[in-house]
Order: sequence, then structure tokens, then C-alpha cells
Amino acid sequence: MNQLKQLNDRIIRRVNVNLEEFDFDTESFVTNTLDHDKMMKFYAFYGITSQHPIYFHFKNSNIAGSYFLGKCHVGRSAIYKSDVRGDELKRKGDNLHYKIEVPLVEDEMITIRDSLLYKTLVHSNSHNLESPEEFGIRNTISAHYANIHGSTLEGCFLGPFATVDLMNLHSCIVGEFSYVQAGELFHRKIDPGTVWIRHPHFEFKYKFKKDVLDNYVGVNSSYQPRGIIYDFVKEREQDYEKLFDVMHLEPIKAPSTSAVNRYAVVKGKINIGENVLVAQSAFLDNAIMGDGSNAQENSYIIHSNLKGKNVTAHGGKIIHADMGIETFVGFNSFLNGKPDARIKIGDGCIVMPHTIIDPDVPIKIPGEHLIWGYIKSEADIETNTIALDDLAEVRDTLQIGKMKFTGMGSVFIEAFRKRIGQILLANGALFNDGEDRGHAQDDQNISFNIIQPYSTGERKGLYPSIRIKP
Repeated sequence: MNQLKQLNDRIIRRVNVNLEEFDFDTESFVTNTLDHDKMMKFYAFYGITSQHPIYFHFKNSNIAGSYFLGKCHVGRSAIYKSDVRGDELKRKGDNLHYKIEVPLVEDEMITIRDSLLYKTLVHSNSHNLESPEEFGIRNTISAHYANIHGSTLEGCFLGPFATVDLMNLHSCIVGEFSYVQAGELFHRKIDPGTVWIRHPHFEFKYKFKKDVLDNYVGVNSSYQPRGIIYDFVKEREQDYEKLFDVMHLEPIKAPSTSAVNRYAVVKGKINIGENVLVAQSAFLDNAIMGDGSNAQENSYIIHSNLKGKNVTAHGGKIIHADMGIETFVGFNSFLNGKPDARIKIGDGCIVMPHTIIDPDVPIKIPGEHLIWGYIKSEADIETNTIALDDLAEVRDTLQIGKMKFTGMGSVFIEAFRKRIGQILLANGALFNDGEDRGHAQDDQNISFNIIQPYSTGERKGLYPSIRIKP
């Protein structure tokens, strides 16, 4: 166990050096988060399919309860109950389009060094033009239910439920429940509850009020999470842990074009349509998944109806809601309807990442609207939504409530629509007559293999150094 403690101390020191200018000490977070006995309890596992290149190298690390797919190198790191999903990494021979085409000379690999990822999702591929063949995460700590999506990091701390999306960060602190997609950031501290998208042609920015944020995702002095959203997730953790108690489970009934991951929680009455993807760590309870819909990692669909081609991004939570065709629910959003206060969202709506809808009365939002921020009542709809047609007319600056948008509204909508289309394609929602295969089809025949740590001795809690190749 001594070497496991030394590993944790090394990570603390390396991250602290990078964040020294902020006078930020990660030691209390690490010591209050990691339970060495729990790091002994869970096996790690990796998936193999014929559709994805395979290469794993684990060295001097603890990877308890974590899932790996694709190509990944982990060294001197603690990866606890995290999903490291490399099924969208770039391949050798792919062309990187930036002014000129740059061909990749080898398959891209996720590299995690000297880092602690705690219940974190790593997905997509590197959007760092300087390292197109490596998705690097170094000297970084990410807290509970953070999302590292296509973002390289060096010397960073991500708070609970934070998301960094398609970018590159150096020596940054991203506060709890913040979503950032802003290209490249150096030595920045992002306030908690910030939703920020920066693009050459537009910028979207919103910040939650502190009292609202503290109620849903707050942190104590050691950056341990608390609040309504954290409690919601915590209450359902045992359902996930039961999945580790048995090796083989009866498959969930689904059409031949759909896939329900063996490490997803599925309970209650479930109806799964064609071309549906239910990813590992997703949670379904009394849900209808219409044709082409998906429940991505760490998403929750409870007592809800997804009509079809619905995207529920990583960490999205939909409870007591009816979602129209082709609705998008962004990262870590919390749509918390009630039996007597159901949420209805019309066709083609875009729910921005890290949106909270928590009504005490029924809420209905018409189709083709952008939705953001905090909605508690019908009155909040006026200050937290806009028709997409109206947004398309914006050419300069628009401010509604606490949201400020600058730039070209039509380009913003076009970019979002394009990304939603790419997600549907990648997840297999458009599969037809053998064409446009995606994750829903590729993951049907996935095999899982487990890895366990040393249970005694000096290396207790660490996993053997192992290299897994085709």
C-alpha cells in the first residue's frame, strides 16, 4: 500500500506545481476523495471489438472500476471508476484538415500520465492541432463526474461535474458545474457554474447565480461535492456496483440494430427502438427510447419518453419528461420533472450543456427553441429560451436575462445542428440497409476482460504493469 500512497503524493505535487499561481492546493481534495480500501475492491475492465484498434499499456497505476476501449496508455496515475472510451480516436491515414491536409502516420492514442481521474469520462479525440496523434492528459486532477471531451490537459484541476469540450488547457482551474468550449486556454481560472462557448464567429456565455448553483452542485472546503444533483447520482450508485458482482448478465431485449451495454443499469419497464445506443454507465428506469435515440455515458433516463433521434449527451439527466423528435440534451444537464410537474420539450429543441430545469408545475417548451440556464417556473421560460428562428436573426449582441450572445446566430445554430448530425451518425442512429454503421451496431458484439490489483505486499492496490496488444 506504500507505493499507492506514494503515487497519490506524486500526483498532488505535480498538479500543485502547475497551479501555484492560484495558490491552489489539491492535497485536501485527494486525501478526502481517495479511499485506498475501495481502490482494492473493484476490478478494471477493457472492451474488445473487431471495429476498434486495441492497445492498452497500464504501468504503476491504480485503475479500479474503470473501463477502457480503443488505445490507451496509463502511467503513474489513479483512474477510479472512470470511463476512458477510445472508440472515436483518429486512425492512421486520416487527414487532419487545417489550412492544408495533414495525414496521420499512426493511430491516435489516449495518454494519461501523473494524473488522478475520479469518476471521470474521457471521450472523443484530441482537438489539439499540435498533437493530432495523441490525446494527452498530464499532471491533472479531475473530480466527480467531470467530462474530458476531446480536450488535452496539462497541469489542470477540474471541479465536480465540470466539462471541457474540444479544446486545449494548460495550468487551468475549471470550477464545479462549468462547461467550457473555448479553443485554447492558458493559466485561467473559470468560475463555478459558467457556461462558455467561444468561436471565431460567435460567443455564448451564461453564469449561474451562486445561491442556485450551491443548491444543486456545491463544494466544501476540500472540493468534495454536495447538492441536489450530487445526491441524485449518489443515491443510484449501488445499482451500478451490483453490475460488478456477476460476470455474465442476461442481455436486455432490443432490436438487432441496437446495443445496450452490459455495464448500463436497466430497470423497470423499458421499450427500446431501432438504432438505439445505451452506453456503459447509462441508467434507464421506466423509459421509452425511440428509434435512433441514445443514452450516453453517465446519462439518466427515468420515467421519460424519448420520441426518436434524441441525443442525451454525457451526464445528461432526464426525469419525468417527454422529449420530441431530434431534441438534444447537453452535457450534465438536469431535467428534473415530477409525476405532477412533467417537462415537455418540443421537436428540434437544443438544451444547452449544464442546463437545470426543475419545475414544481408542468412545463412545456415549444419546438425549435434554444434552452439554457435555470428554469423553475413558466416565467423562467421567457428569460431562458429563444426560438431558433429569432436567434438566427442576431448579427451583433443579444442579452436575455443572465445570458449574453454575441456574433452570428445563424452560424451558431448551423454549428450545433452539424454537431448533432455527427453525433447521430457516430452513434448509429442513421443506420439503414447496412450503411452508416455506428456505435449502436459496432458495440453489439463487444467482449470484456478484467484486470485486478495486487491484494498484498508493498504494491498492494497497484495494478501489474501490463501491455495488451492485438
